[in-house]
Amino acid sequence: MPNEPDNLCSLRSRREACARQLLRLYKQANAGHIGSSLSCLEILVELCFQRMDSDDIIVLSKGHAAGALYTVLSLSGRLPEAELESFYCDGTLLAAHPPCGGAIKSVPFGTGSLGHGLSLACGLAFSQRFTGKAFRVYAVLSDGDCNEGSTWEAVLFAAHHGLANLTVIVDLNGIQGIGYTKDVLKLEPVADKWRAFGFAVSVAEDGNDFDSLALAHAEVLDSVGPRCIIARTVKGHGVSFMQDSVEWHYLPMKDDQYDRALSETCVASA
Repeated sequence: MPNEPDNLCSLRSRREACARQLLRLYKQANAGHIGSSLSCLEILVELCFQRMDSDDIIVLSKGHAAGALYTVLSLSGRLPEAELESFYCDGTLLAAHPPCGGAIKSVPFGTGSLGHGLSLACGLAFSQRFTGKAFRVYAVLSDGDCNEGSTWEAVLFAAHHGLANLTVIVDLNGIQGIGYTKDVLKLEPVADKWRAFGFAVSVAEDGNDFDSLALAHAEVLDSVGPRCIIARTVKGHGVSFMQDSVEWHYLPMKDDQYDRALSETCVASA
């Protein structure tokens, strides 16, 4: 759009490129978790292209959205593009969930067992006090992560130690593996919960909008301790028949569905 800042146009263009790429990868693999990847795509694009320095670290606790992570890392130069072609193949580094053991430099830990990612991110953030290295840690969580007791133990740890280099983004799309969050285990008022545990909290009411995400980051930028951004997103964002649908937590695409999804991605962030 002609009156938009260049960086916003660039973010939208990159989001579109990543969406098309991840749809292609999931179709090629005949695999699911597409809806989960699309709900957090703007979050990851905004982090990697707008917010992170070269030494900063991202921990995708909702590891089932690995397809989104791989495509964003690739487009941002943090992962060789050629690696994408091995997605979901035998012997690949790019499995359905991010790999363990530091196999990919930009992926510090294997994730996907919900409730583990924030503890790992806290450990990384805390290590700065012993290494003297300056970096920030961003942890992307899901509704399901917030069901886990280990997540709230990590929240207590982060607040107690004042981990000012830690930012949590909760990709709150209202759906988890077996149903809608409000039916499985209600989280609201989720922002109040994070505040009560000692985090500075802001809410991106449209977590699939780059302006909304930027404002939410700005609101907590000068906080003295750990930060949490509640990003209210839509599962399957940008693909009409996937949006806000439990089944697209798992389903692979048929040929006609892939063609339709691909045709819709160019207007998803407009």
